Parts: sequence; C-alpha cells; structure tokens
Amino acid sequence: MRVITGSARGTKLNTPEGENTRPTTDRIKEALFSMIQFDIEGRTVLDLFAGSGQLAIEALSRGASRATLIDSSRDAVNIIIENAKKTHLYEKCRISAADYKSFIRGASGREKYDIIFLDPPYASGLIPEALAAISEGNIASEGSYIICETESTIPPKASRLKKDASYAEKIIMEDVFGGREELAAKYEVVKSSLYSHTRITVLTPGKAEK
Repeated sequence: MRVITGSARGTKLNTPEGENTRPTTDRIKEALFSMIQFDIEGRTVLDLFAGSGQLAIEALSRGASRATLIDSSRDAVNIIIENAKKTHLYEKCRISAADYKSFIRGASGREKYDIIFLDPPYASGLIPEALAAISEGNIASEGSYIICETESTIPPKASRLKKDASYAEKIIMEDVFGGREELAAKYEVVKSSLYSHTRITVLTPGKAEK
C-alpha cells in the first residue's frame, strides 16, 4: 500500500493487523480520488474510520490543507502516526483514538469539514449511523463531499445488473442509508460507481434543486 500521487508519492504505508482493518486497494483509491480530483486543494478532511490513515494522507499529499483522522483502535492510531510522519505530513494532521459518535458530538458547533471519508469494516453497517450523526452534528460544510465505501454484492460477471440504475439506487438506499428514507433525504448522491467488489458513493449534504 502506497501514496499514489502528490508530495508523498510512492511512500509505502504501514497497515494495522487484524480483521477490523481492510485497506482500500490502490486501484479503488485511484478511482475514488478521480471523482474529487479538482476539489481537494486547500480543503479540510475528516476520516472517521481511518485505519492506516491512507485516505486522509492521500488527500493531504494531493493538496488538502489539513486532516483529522479518527479511529477507535489505539493500534490503528499508532500506525496512522507512523504513516503521517513517514510522509512528512504529520504537522497537517490531527490524530485521535476515539469513537466516531463521541468525536462528532465534540466537534458539533465547532468544526466543519469539506471532505469526509466513511470506510468502516464492511460488516459493521456503520455508514448509515455515521451519516445520521454527521447530519445531526452539522459538521459537513456547504458543498462538502462525503465519500462512502461499501461492499458490492453484485457478481463480478453480472454486467447487466451493474448497469441497472434502478438496482444501484436500491442498493445505495440499503447499504449507504440503511433503508431510511428520512436519512437519504438529507443528502444528494453526486456519484456512485462500482469497482469489482466495492461501491464508492459520493454524497453532498442537502438535495440539489431540480
């Protein structure tokens, strides 16, 4: 696992051991950042389930101004600190061992973020709860991007199903919003794309005018 481009390009990153951490592959990471490549420079970043810290570090390498990296695992936080120092981006980082809900409660009314990464363990089902907490805490700035990484259950060779927009909408409602229409109403889906077994969904707060 490495930083793909920017000031820390090519730097190899360490990864926490254990089943609770699932590093985003370079291919998916490149696809993810291509979705927001013109909206990174000078932005503030929050990674709520940071793991190795690779997503926030990649954003900093590409020109984000600062990043807050949160993980409930102390072992993961130690790895994040190592990686931030290896990439010479530590001074732009705020790194904390905390539960995501506790962090959002503390940040509510005090902090806003332009890019928020949500990449918890697939089986955790935490993305809908995190989105609800982000909305309630009002920590996403106007025009911000919230990037959700979820597992795809579509078989790799099911090309017709992959292109079915109505099916994708159904899956996003279930996996990203937990089937909660009132939660989905708080966000606009900017883009959602499938990469092998992973779906990347980019949201922004509020609904776009029709």
